[in-house]
Amino acid sequence: MWSNKKPDTPKAADSEPTNLQTTQPTKVTPAFWQTTTKMNNNVIRPTGATADRVMARLGSSLHVKGEISGNEDLYIDGTIDGLVHLDERKLTVGATAKLTADVIAGEVIVYGSVKGNVRAKGKIEIKKDGSVNGNLTTAQIIIEDGAYFKGSIEIEKSGEKEGDKNTFSRTAAAPAAPAADAGPRSI
Repeated sequence: MWSNKKPDTPKAADSEPTNLQTTQPTKVTPAFWQTTTKMNNNVIRPTGATADRVMARLGSSLHVKGEISGNEDLYIDGTIDGLVHLDERKLTVGATAKLTADVIAGEVIVYGSVKGNVRAKGKIEIKKDGSVNGNLTTAQIIIEDGAYFKGSIEIEKSGEKEGDKNTFSRTAAAPAAPAADAGPRSI
């Protein structure tokens, strides 16, 4: 029984119509190129990036003196002296980056070194090997253990979060439970 099934398998492979084999290489080639293109897009774009958000990159051998402004996300590995202004976009300061610049962006993530004031409408993250020497102004701050920071932090309330806090304050003021059972509150 076993020996009968083994010869059947090669015969089945040989019995495939030749028309399908002729059309298959044509289909395989475009699929290969599409897969390659998708892989390249995933390498260029960070996880979670949408198709409309393009990320530009300044390599580690680049040195820029002056102002950088734009309307796309930016990843910096090189050296910048001046100003980086990205409005609502994301700036990532790579591990080898050295910025002596003021930064204005929607979100800032620091793996390298920044000497200058940083202003972000969303959040600022200083990773464990990151270094910031300057004043921070943001709605949210994350400083990991091992990160270096010297300066002041100013937390700005965004309109969205302010609305949430007002809703919470009204809920907290409602007499849902006696004050003695609720414990200390801060509003």
